Amino acid sequence: MSRYIGRWYEQYRYEASFQKDMEGVNANYSLNDDGTLKVVNRGLRKGKWKESIGKAKIVDAATNAKLKVSFFGPFFGNYWVLDHGDDYEWSIVGEPSGRYLWVLTRDARPSAELLSSLESRVKALGYDWSLVRRTQQ
Repeated sequence: MSRYIGRWYEQYRYEASFQKDMEGVNANYSLNDDGTLKVVNRGLRKGKWKESIGKAKIVDAATNAKLKVSFFGPFFGNYWVLDHGDDYEWSIVGEPSGRYLWVLTRDARPSAELLSSLESRVKALGYDWSLVRRTQQ
């Protein structure tokens, strides 16, 4: 998990009600004293920054790729790292139902080549590209 710590920039997502019309979306992950992760999500909506602070815990110690994340009290949702770059320069995140999808990069403005590669990987994972929304950074 130490390689996942730090800032990520959202490039693509399935639109969800809690992110409706947001641009400039980024997430910052840091380690809490109890071994959980602190998650700070930020995005611009109508020119104003919105921020949500949550907590994530690993639920699959064998891979560290399956987490439960909570932004709203005792309710936790699935957050699975489905694919990532060798050096954690990008990550594709979803959950079992296929309802949510986020494609994250370390660089706010990655190359067109990387974005095209990520599109191919998302499609190979079985996600419907017609539902994907590009996030403006």
